[in-house]
Amino acid sequence: MDRKEKIIELIPQGYRSVKALAQHFGVSLMTIYRDVRELEKEGRIVRKHGELLLREEAGEVIEETVPSCAYCTKPIEKRLEFTYRMKRGKFVRACCAHCGLLLYKSLREEDVESCMTWDFINCRPLSCFSAWYVIGSSAMPCCSPSAIAFASKEDAEKFAKGFGGIVANFDEAVEGIEKLMKRGTPVKLKI
Repeated sequence: MDRKEKIIELIPQGYRSVKALAQHFGVSLMTIYRDVRELEKEGRIVRKHGELLLREEAGEVIEETVPSCAYCTKPIEKRLEFTYRMKRGKFVRACCAHCGLLLYKSLREEDVESCMTWDFINCRPLSCFSAWYVIGSSAMPCCSPSAIAFASKEDAEKFAKGFGGIVANFDEAVEGIEKLMKRGTPVKLKI
């Protein structure tokens, strides 16, 4: 399967920007722009406000709303999503663990029923509260400073060994990311 066909498969999965596609394929933005222009000429995709959308067979744009992060407003990629389920069925979504951890302080703890995210290695869903996080690594899958979720402490420690950062449980990660985002002198985390 060539890259253009793979792009058609990835757009519904949340890869709706040229930047996200370039990162996924490990190629330059210009390479993806060329593919996107060809797909537009073929009538297979439409660019709308910088977002890539599929075009239905009849030529109509698929009406699909892409959720945006409640903290930084970026479009949400499914593999990094951090979702709080609130009482009364409301959902609060973040684009990544960084924003999800920062959002926690602004939510009323008693209104949070559950929280789900995805394991960075195998992309399986896991509870945010039982996950282990690597905070401040050199890997930047989304927002900075990075916060990356793992299902096991062992996996988080292995990742931190290769990419740096500190390993923390949920409560430590909330505190650590908040410290890193405060204004002033740089913070060295110790957990």
